[in-house]
Amino acid sequence: MGKIVISDNVSLDGVIQDPAGDEGFKRGGWVGLIKDLPELNQLALDEALGAEALLLGRRTYEWLAARWPSRSGELADRLNGLPKYIVSSTLEDPDWNNSTVLKGDVVDDVSKLKRELDGEIVVPASFRLVRTLMEHDLVDELRLKIFPVVLGAGERLFGDTSDKKPMRLIEAQTIGGGIAFLTYEPVRDPEPVSDGPGPQDKRGAAHNRAAIGEGA
Repeated sequence: MGKIVISDNVSLDGVIQDPAGDEGFKRGGWVGLIKDLPELNQLALDEALGAEALLLGRRTYEWLAARWPSRSGELADRLNGLPKYIVSSTLEDPDWNNSTVLKGDVVDDVSKLKRELDGEIVVPASFRLVRTLMEHDLVDELRLKIFPVVLGAGERLFGDTSDKKPMRLIEAQTIGGGIAFLTYEPVRDPEPVSDGPGPQDKRGAAHNRAAIGEGA
C-alpha cells in the first residue's frame, strides 16, 4: 500500500507561492539561496532516496521538468529516475523520463495508485492537488518546512475543506536560521472524549487524555 506524503515549503502565514522567486510573484524568493543551507539539500536527497514515486500537479511538473533533466549529481539522478505521475487533463506526451499523465478522476486515480505502489508517493508543491487530496482524506503524512517570514499575500497551501482535518505532530526539528521542519500525520479515528472516568476506569481515562494531548 502506498503512502501519500505532502512535502512543501511554506511561510509562517501559510503561503506556498513562488518560494524560489522565478514565477513573477512580487513577494517571491522567500526561501533564500538553498545552496547556503546544506541541511535542506540533505533533506531533499533523503526524501528522494526514500520515495517510490512523485505525484505532481501540471504546473509543478513543468517547473521541475524544465530544470532537473539537464542536471547531474545524486539528487538529480534520483529525481530523473523516479516514476512521476502528473494529474492533468491537458498535458500530452510529457518529456521528463518515467512520466505518466493521470487524466481520469483525481480521487480514483490516486486511490488506485496507492493500492498499486508500495512505499512513499511524495507530492512536492502542487497546492491545488494537495487541497483535493486533503479534502478526500488521501494524505498520510505532511512534511512542512516553515520559513520564518510573513508574506501577507499569495496562494496558501490549504484551502476550504468540508470538515476539520485533525493532525498529530510526530516529529519536529530546526534547520539553519530558524526554519522549522514539522512532520504530521492525520488523526484518522480520534478517540471520543467522555464526560469523566467511572470508578473503575481512572487509569484508562488518564491514558486516553495523554493519547490526545490533554496530558501534556
